[in-house]
Amino acid sequence: MADEHKHEESPTVEIVERESLTEKISEKIHHKDDSSSDDEKKPSSPSSLKSKVYRLFGRERPVHKVLGGGKPADIFMWKNKKISGGVLVGATAAWVLFELMEYHLLTLLCHVMIVSLALLFLWSNATMFIHKSPPKIPQVHIPEEPLLQLASGLRIEINRGFSSLHDIASGRDLKKFLSAIFGLWVLSILGGCCSFLTLAYIAVVILFTVPLLYDKYEDKVDSYGEKAMTELKKHYDVLDAKVLSKIPRGPLKNKKKD
Repeated sequence: MADEHKHEESPTVEIVERESLTEKISEKIHHKDDSSSDDEKKPSSPSSLKSKVYRLFGRERPVHKVLGGGKPADIFMWKNKKISGGVLVGATAAWVLFELMEYHLLTLLCHVMIVSLALLFLWSNATMFIHKSPPKIPQVHIPEEPLLQLASGLRIEINRGFSSLHDIASGRDLKKFLSAIFGLWVLSILGGCCSFLTLAYIAVVILFTVPLLYDKYEDKVDSYGEKAMTELKKHYDVLDAKVLSKIPRGPLKNKKKD
């Protein structure tokens, strides 16, 4: 009788265990659904919100990548303060020598070579009398690969500039045309006020200061830039509606529309 009673209870126990397992599984499923719904209700992460923020000139990459990355960008962004400071000090010294003191480049190179060769020659001969080893003068060789990379990069940028000039001259893009005219006009005014060397030095100083400051205060600068761009677009729309839309386009522009 006891065995029969045990056999009768075993199916009920199995049924109860199955029901408990199904209840646990359903609770887990409901818990996952609740957590997913809570995640959907949560606001988007700061990174996703940051990606939607307006960036100046439609920038999508960091400033370091915009500058080309690598060692030149590290120098402009002051990653190595000694190298960046040395380059800026060297540019300042060159500007002072050639612009303020009116020293000529060929004269400077000749004087530096005269002093260097005289010192090395005297040192090499003096070591014979004082019984010391002569100075080890390294042999300088210009590697081929960096020059080829530089030439290839310059070729790409020059071809890109020629392509932009071709598009502007053929009447394809009115915005580029106005931007080019305005830029050339500003350069002509600056060229009349100062020399080419001073303009080059100003460009170097801007490269060493503006990207660093913009990277530090990019949120504030982008907010002001967004306001300025909206105002410029309003004025441009008014100018386009009243004047620019009445100017006939070039033949390439009409073909492209057809």
